[in-house]
Amino acid sequence: MPARGNALRRRVRSAGGKLLRRFRLLPGGMPDGIGDDAALAGAALDGEVVVYFPDTVDSLYQLRSWYGPLQELHRVQGVTIVCMDSRTAAAIRGEVPLPVVTIALDATLDAIILRSGTKLVLYVNYNPLNTAALRSRSAIHVSLLHGDSDKVVSVSNQIKAYDYSFVAGQAAIDRLERHTTLFDAPARCIPVGRPPLDTDRAELMPRTDDRPTVLYAPTWEGGQASAAYSSLATHGIPAVRSLLDEGLQVIYRPHPLTGVRVPAYGEADRELRELLAEAGGLLSTERPLQQDFADADLILCDVSAVSGDWLPTGKPLIITRPADPHARDAATELLGVVPRLLEAEAGTAGTVARGLIEHDPLREKRIELTEYYLGDITPGSSLRRFLDACRRLAARRDELWARIQDQEGTTTADPT
Repeated sequence: MPARGNALRRRVRSAGGKLLRRFRLLPGGMPDGIGDDAALAGAALDGEVVVYFPDTVDSLYQLRSWYGPLQELHRVQGVTIVCMDSRTAAAIRGEVPLPVVTIALDATLDAIILRSGTKLVLYVNYNPLNTAALRSRSAIHVSLLHGDSDKVVSVSNQIKAYDYSFVAGQAAIDRLERHTTLFDAPARCIPVGRPPLDTDRAELMPRTDDRPTVLYAPTWEGGQASAAYSSLATHGIPAVRSLLDEGLQVIYRPHPLTGVRVPAYGEADRELRELLAEAGGLLSTERPLQQDFADADLILCDVSAVSGDWLPTGKPLIITRPADPHARDAATELLGVVPRLLEAEAGTAGTVARGLIEHDPLREKRIELTEYYLGDITPGSSLRRFLDACRRLAARRDELWARIQDQEGTTTADPT
């Protein structure tokens, strides 16, 4: 009788889970697990590369930053995006012309990677759910992340789970050597620059506002206190008021995850939007990042990847100092070179910004640092390094996998 009761409870829980997934009632951040598993039985994926993205739509901005390079990679090696959430998969299909499947079961994922002869699996974050794909021995696993920054997440111990990491430049390698113990960064990190900066060079609209312009691009509040870099709820309102009072135009580019963890940041975001609407500022939620860069004379940002992506513009920047006493960073040279804005100094942002726009004494130093952070920034060079690195690792995978099969006496055929 107890066994029959347990079986009944399992069926009830399973049915309840299906209803929650079907009617989209899952908590935010939890993949719905509505997969294509049945349709994929016995099937193989086209191409050599899988991009594994188990996240929900909230985190899709991380993958979007790689759309351009992934489309170029698809042309030469074939790319399939594998999701764990059907809503995310549907969104991706509507945004980019790449094959997308949803796989809910680890057994389906493991089998199809082996059956397809997948050579590389790429990841754009450190989601714990990545372990489902990381189990595969037959592919090389590569961390891309979605930007290069001095955040502590850039030196997470999780990096050790991946065979290789594609990093922007020497600064990232030095950062990892300094802050991540027992990790051979020079051997396992491959500098590729920032390929999205090459592929996302969209046709830019001509600038229509002649006023000196500041781009305010705060990061989100972070998943833990040590990564609480956002200035939005502390510096944001007084800093933007100061910029406006100084006669500067302001572009506000909020982070997609603003307010997800701490409601106060969502409230600050709403207040700032209202302030800019009254003052004639510009809210940037749909514009390309490169358009914001082109229209701004200076960026005010937090410790985040946007500071490194800004460097090739050659224009000045100010980086805030986090107000949270528990916040820690993995500092590299840039944080010691550029002006830093404390919470208590937020009301002086306008004066500081105008002074740097009119007289930029650090320009030459920042130009020197650009190569240190990004390598060669000649248009197209980062994309070439990315594609070359993927091609080389695919060849290395074939050598390693053949050796493993010989050692194990395996007769399983590799479709490639």
